[in-house]
Amino acid sequence: MLHKTTALKSLILSLTSFFFFSLTTSAQVFSEHFEDKTLRLDYLWTGNKEKQSIAIDEISCFPQWAGRRSNLSSFPLAGDGELTMYKEKDQQCIYKTTFSSLFLEWLDTPEAEIITKGFEHTILLPFPKEKTTVQIKLFDKKRSIRTELTHTIDPKDILIRRKKKSKHDFHYLVKNGDPKNAIDVVILSEGYTLKEDTLFYQDAKKVIQSLFYHEPFKSLQYHFNLIAVHVPSTDSGVSHPKEGVWKKTPFGSHFDTFYSDRYLTTKNIKAIHDELTGIPYEHIIILANTEQYGGGGIFNSFTITSTKHKDYMPVVVHEFVHSFAGLADEYYYEGDSNENIYPLSIEPWEPNITTLVDFDSKWKNQLKANTPTPTPINEKESYPIGVYEGAGYRTDKIYRPAYDCRMRTNTAPSFCPVCQQAIKELIHFYTQEEMQ
Repeated sequence: MLHKTTALKSLILSLTSFFFFSLTTSAQVFSEHFEDKTLRLDYLWTGNKEKQSIAIDEISCFPQWAGRRSNLSSFPLAGDGELTMYKEKDQQCIYKTTFSSLFLEWLDTPEAEIITKGFEHTILLPFPKEKTTVQIKLFDKKRSIRTELTHTIDPKDILIRRKKKSKHDFHYLVKNGDPKNAIDVVILSEGYTLKEDTLFYQDAKKVIQSLFYHEPFKSLQYHFNLIAVHVPSTDSGVSHPKEGVWKKTPFGSHFDTFYSDRYLTTKNIKAIHDELTGIPYEHIIILANTEQYGGGGIFNSFTITSTKHKDYMPVVVHEFVHSFAGLADEYYYEGDSNENIYPLSIEPWEPNITTLVDFDSKWKNQLKANTPTPTPINEKESYPIGVYEGAGYRTDKIYRPAYDCRMRTNTAPSFCPVCQQAIKELIHFYTQEEMQ
């Protein structure tokens, strides 16, 4: 029998060798298929409730890839859209990502029944070394394909535009590693004039303070780089259509999206990415210089939130978790039973809500034995993780994991254990670090 010390040294050596092998293998797989450059695909989603289509707007590239270099051919969340890249010569899948879109939300509004509109959408990919086939699909809420497009990327194509580096300076507010290994989040200004740059950086630091206050970001903050980019605005503030106020800002953001008072978004997606060209980024937080309460977060697209409201700090984290981790809203409105948002016949792809159609795929394994389903609210102290009715904007038939959570209210002190687990798993997916 080995001496305990010898056995421990052997175990450490084995784990170290495995970890080194894993990193080396990941690097080899990435370098086999991709250059250290970013391929930017600008699409237009167009259509109405009855018919949709996808068009290529522009294809461009710029130096350095800040995205993931491992787990390239899969993504753990389904999203409302999916992009897959294949090697053209043998159709081997070499990259996959998923996302949501303002366009897909708009299709469920009354306006989409009477008019056709177009929405910009940008996707960043590692730059391929060989010809590739890109297949992109948009899904409806029942996971049927709304529309799809397949096209080819030839890395030697002279019409792939070489983007010039952004003229704006960027500042690392937190740097925990090389962009190759870290999760890179950029904090971008909207509605801050040239004279309000100090104010913007103060607000950006509050983002970091709030983000790293919450678990699991607090414990795993060493995985993140946070970068601030101030894009000066002509006007201070953002647009409020309901009040007849239209501001001239870099990204044209406004409240009253889909006629919802607090829904703050922008359709100018290309403008956002143009200002970030050459800056290492994967995820985007836009800070809107306004006192009005509101914001929005779109999975694998962007987060935007107002910064002068008293609830700014909890809201920015809530919205970021929408865009970063794909978590759903767990709140609801009394009397609201809108089946157009989450059909009850299928399981939502978001990890923190369930229709019980496929509860085995959700947090069932985290429940204590004999947890009642649904879980009565008056037993919330006995069941920190349960199956509580009311979520996804419905009072009934959709369920959440905890009585309260940061995905439900601004007053909740933390994310519930199920939401924390979902965020943690995605961070480990991006960084290829084993779960603890």
